[in-house]
Amino acid sequence: MLKSVLAAALAGLVLAGFAHGQAQARPPIWTVRDADSEMVIFGSVHVLPPGLDWRPKALDAALAKADDLWFELPIDPVSEARVGQLAATMGRLPEGASLSKLLSPQGAKRLEIAAEGLGLSMAVLDQFEPWFAEVMLASAEFIKAGADANSGVEKTIAATAPASAKRRAFETPEEQIAIFDAAPRAQQIASLEESLRELNSNPNAYDELIGHWLNGDLKALDEDALGPLRKAAPGLYARLVTERNERWIAELKTRMDGSGATVVVVGVGHLVGDDGLPARLRALGYSVEGP
Repeated sequence: MLKSVLAAALAGLVLAGFAHGQAQARPPIWTVRDADSEMVIFGSVHVLPPGLDWRPKALDAALAKADDLWFELPIDPVSEARVGQLAATMGRLPEGASLSKLLSPQGAKRLEIAAEGLGLSMAVLDQFEPWFAEVMLASAEFIKAGADANSGVEKTIAATAPASAKRRAFETPEEQIAIFDAAPRAQQIASLEESLRELNSNPNAYDELIGHWLNGDLKALDEDALGPLRKAAPGLYARLVTERNERWIAELKTRMDGSGATVVVVGVGHLVGDDGLPARLRALGYSVEGP
């Protein structure tokens, strides 16, 4: 399943020993209310190692009574396959082009080192656009660490939530791939270069981010996960975070204008800071309980 640049930053390289040390921690959760609606919002990490203890009791209670359950994308085999097909096709560079030649000399060298360390074919990686190369690197990290999407938040919740909760999605596979593929090439390159620098300078960065998530440390998530992307590629940050949040908040407002119980599960990066969905809902005048 496709993981955005932001999701890759948050999903992380999580080692098995780390999971045991954080068993009692819980990620943040928000409850939004008006006169006749309740919406519980949970920030996900899309890829996790098996056995990580992360589920808040409040989330399970909300799922038990939810009328509808929202994800970024539909969580089903057909959608997952479609995302993969689109990414592999649209993420390919024109014939004769080379990813290495798009990067700085230092970036190209870091890419070569990362590919070797993660068991990726440099010849294959060199054929793809920067955004998809970043996804491939993240996926290889997850596999190396023993983490996978089947243990991630979305798939776990989708498999265990009551069937009575109607599944909804903010984006289709086509819409999500287009968000990444149509991003300006310079912004894609800047993001990939930043990720390669981080791989080189701080191999434990992903572990640290998962720790922030489990402990509900929103300030650290904002600084360590979103901060580098905002600085390195502000246009891509706007495209991946700000603009998507604006579209999603319009749908959430429409849902709150109705009645009933809703659970929303999206990447935790969409929930922190002034750009996050909880802050935006507070600004609209809804009662929002949470960090």
